[in-house]
Amino acid sequence: MIMKVEMNENSWITLKAWPELVLERLENEGVSRITLNRPEKRNAINEALVAAFFESLEIIRADREIKVVITRGAGSVYSAGLDLHFLRSVSNSGLLDWDRPTPTIQLAEALRDFPRIMIAQVHGYCLGGALGIVNCHDLVFAAADAQFGMPEILRGSFGQLVTSTLVHGAIPLKKVTLMQLVGKNISGEEADRWGIISQSLPAADLEQTVTEVATNIGARHLAPLEHSKITVQMGRDLTMSQAIQLDQLVGQRLRRAMDPLEDVEAYLESQKGGPNLKYKRPDVK
Repeated sequence: MIMKVEMNENSWITLKAWPELVLERLENEGVSRITLNRPEKRNAINEALVAAFFESLEIIRADREIKVVITRGAGSVYSAGLDLHFLRSVSNSGLLDWDRPTPTIQLAEALRDFPRIMIAQVHGYCLGGALGIVNCHDLVFAAADAQFGMPEILRGSFGQLVTSTLVHGAIPLKKVTLMQLVGKNISGEEADRWGIISQSLPAADLEQTVTEVATNIGARHLAPLEHSKITVQMGRDLTMSQAIQLDQLVGQRLRRAMDPLEDVEAYLESQKGGPNLKYKRPDVK
């Protein structure tokens, strides 16, 4: 269980805290962390949380030293999805424009296009719109006993954001249909087997594993990370031939942004055992 965030832990430094969300940065690393901080509401997503999330993304965008963003939930769950009490209140008041995207859809679209590597750290429940948001991350690590689901069908609706993001993620159609029509949750282990997440692991190892992966990625140059994300996000919508052309175009753009041979030379030098200050093999201390 992740307790409601009030104090820093280890070397995490709080950059800004809202009532619904906390933004931190790992000291001396290119890693930041966003914690959904409504544990008393199972981190249900409302307009204030989304507004704080957008503001935190702008803070991260302005800092080129931050290359990776971890998202997680405070308390016993990642998120129960869209706050239905919020949805009902704005609907009854006439403030909700049903022709406009819901807060969860707005956030999912922003995450999919955000120029940093997004990693979801999922424990407990991840339901409805929260699952749709997680699907828009680049990497997803979940506790083996986490619970993913689309309960919308049980209350007379359907998982519009979840369905589209799952299908777009190349999950087998019959699996997506089963989740949508039955409304039954699946575990982190099942989500791993289905290809919904990157990896499931014991809950006790989740935070350490995610932090280690994020730190490893955060040590890389930002430009290749951004360009890699572009090719993955855009390439899956293209034919193989178009995707290869995209790789070439992105590669040309990257070469204008940095010297592509700099790290290659450093790597080759490291293999010879020569002096090297820029490149460190992950298996060599």
